Amino acid sequence: MSIKFKLIYPKWPKLQGQTEFHLPPHGPVVFAAALPKNVQVEFTDENLQSINFDDPVDFVGISMMLTIQIKRGWEIANIYRKKGIPVIFGGIATMLHAEETLTHADSVFLGEAEGRMEELFSDFRNGRLKKLYNFIDDHPPIEVVGTARRDILNKDLYNYKGVRMFDLVHASRGCRFHCYPCAVAYLGGRKFRPRPVHKTIEEMDSIDNNRLFLVDNSLAQDTQWEENLFREMIPLKKKWCSHPIEDNPKILDLAAQAGAWYVYQAIFDTSDLIRERIKRYHDYDIAVEGTILLGLDDHTEDFIKRLIDFLMDIKLDLAEFTVLTPFPHTIAYEELHRQKRIFSYDWNDYSADKVVYYPKNMTPEKLQELLNYAWKTFYSEESQAIKMFKLYQQVIRKEQADGTFRPRERNLSRQAFGKNLK
Repeated sequence: MSIKFKLIYPKWPKLQGQTEFHLPPHGPVVFAAALPKNVQVEFTDENLQSINFDDPVDFVGISMMLTIQIKRGWEIANIYRKKGIPVIFGGIATMLHAEETLTHADSVFLGEAEGRMEELFSDFRNGRLKKLYNFIDDHPPIEVVGTARRDILNKDLYNYKGVRMFDLVHASRGCRFHCYPCAVAYLGGRKFRPRPVHKTIEEMDSIDNNRLFLVDNSLAQDTQWEENLFREMIPLKKKWCSHPIEDNPKILDLAAQAGAWYVYQAIFDTSDLIRERIKRYHDYDIAVEGTILLGLDDHTEDFIKRLIDFLMDIKLDLAEFTVLTPFPHTIAYEELHRQKRIFSYDWNDYSADKVVYYPKNMTPEKLQELLNYAWKTFYSEESQAIKMFKLYQQVIRKEQADGTFRPRERNLSRQAFGKNLK
């Protein structure tokens, strides 16, 4: 007997200053690939669709990636449970907020889904659904990770004013780094677990979009694997962005040949190391969107202002500014909580653009003011729309060079990024 399963991705607000377009979420499509064949899944992305709470379903799943989605996810669950429809939660944010989420759920799933869903849905079908399925420290073999089920998406919703943006894909799990503000070590473990290159290539090749976002925490974790991956990507002629690529001329050259379009690169100081890092990306025609975290304990008002000047001097293509946010299960949370410096535990404030703790060298109000200053100053000479259009022109140029550009997008891009762009 088939099970009608409704999978929901709760809405969440954009960062201040971000362009209002949405990428297809990755967690739900990876999860859907692990579902048994007798499960009929219907997906709703509440950022772009309204939820039909009257649609007859047997079981509801709520997939949450961000802390800022948590309270909305609970609201959705409460509505369904009042109707007598059981609800299960999963996803990254569920793992970070498991204890609280249990009070709003019939069941909570923690960990990676591959190989676990047959048992879970059998339990559901037989009326013995467990309150908690905890596999957070028990990772399935990376070889069993298959191609995500993008067929559950309404792809027309993820065009930005007619311009096709990205599809998301991952080539690895886990991270050998354990950075101060990051929860990946808790979520995926500190062991780097690369997927077999041929499986990643098969998945990329199956995606009917030339533009991809490799969502791995960092590609710069294993030189030989990176080299093998990029070599195999070259014939695909995909254009892609990612988090950091190894600062190695051979690897950067291969990445460029493989279609690297731009990277998200954390910038934490004004050193020559950072200046040269950005220059080398640019030398290989790889653009850089700087991810800038403000409010660390060594940050003063003067430092932050000098940092913004530095970002403009090194000619970043784009910048995204956030304030330090102490998400649960990070070193930042543990330290700030222990020091009694967190003053808000309202998860709706954990959007990465609201200050929820007492900074060391300034008031929370001053840090909030400096965040606004950063966005305003960096985009004072060229708006974000113009900078994004320039970035978009780069991918057009790359696509034209290898014959993969869709000419109809030329005029659409002007509508998307600004009517007066030249």
